[in-house]
Amino acid sequence: MTTIVAFHAHADDPVLLSGGTLARAAADGHRVVVVVATDGMNAETPTPRWAELEAAAAILGVRRVVHLGYADSGHGPVLTADPPGRQRFVRADTEEAAHRLGAILQEERADLLLGYDANGGYGHRDHVKVHEVARRAARLTGTRLLEATIPRDYALRFVRIVRALRIPFRYDVEALDHAYSPASAVTHRFDVRRFAGRKQAALAAHVSDVRGTGRLSAVLRLLVWLPAPLFAVVAGREWYTEVTPGGSARPALQVPARLSRLSLRRR
Repeated sequence: MTTIVAFHAHADDPVLLSGGTLARAAADGHRVVVVVATDGMNAETPTPRWAELEAAAAILGVRRVVHLGYADSGHGPVLTADPPGRQRFVRADTEEAAHRLGAILQEERADLLLGYDANGGYGHRDHVKVHEVARRAARLTGTRLLEATIPRDYALRFVRIVRALRIPFRYDVEALDHAYSPASAVTHRFDVRRFAGRKQAALAAHVSDVRGTGRLSAVLRLLVWLPAPLFAVVAGREWYTEVTPGGSARPALQVPARLSRLSLRRR
């Protein structure tokens, strides 16, 4: 059995980028742990996001969910003051946050850490911070690191389809030209279509996001309402870039880009 720790920024992130991978790993007998940097609080007001995360994690087969102890940094040009008793993640000292994550990796005797690519996916400041903290924690503990991403051309095609369907999508499409990763950087591509049903059900568990008015809510509703076979086509593959022990992305040619199954044997 391998222990996999997936490090994410926000409560809904584990499903979107790595939900199929986590479900597949859990079904194959691996221990799966999710660490989320920020809590499910909006300012000082409790929200259901953390309970929704736990419900989604249970659907995916996650054995443990851990909060790293920081507050959501929000988006937009203004970074608001820290809420009482919590620091916004983007303001956290990277070394301190990496040691917090490293302690969990050591406690779990983790074989594999999942983080984010250098762009933090679409560029949210908390996602970029996850990238920085995960890389440092991997180096501190010697844990193998895969960074979740999406091939940039795939992301652009998806957004163009969403726009063509006139589904509200309040993101700068031009910014996607510099988001995620080029296809040439992808080292691992996992086929998770067999677990697309669990991924879709886990996404539906994030009720406040799906039914809300956030920037992605309309897209999330589309994904939840899609017929299962079509959802499997859209969200049935997940991508990663492996990072070398020295902290740089491993050249794609050194690792097969297409893997027929997860190969995560204990070192």
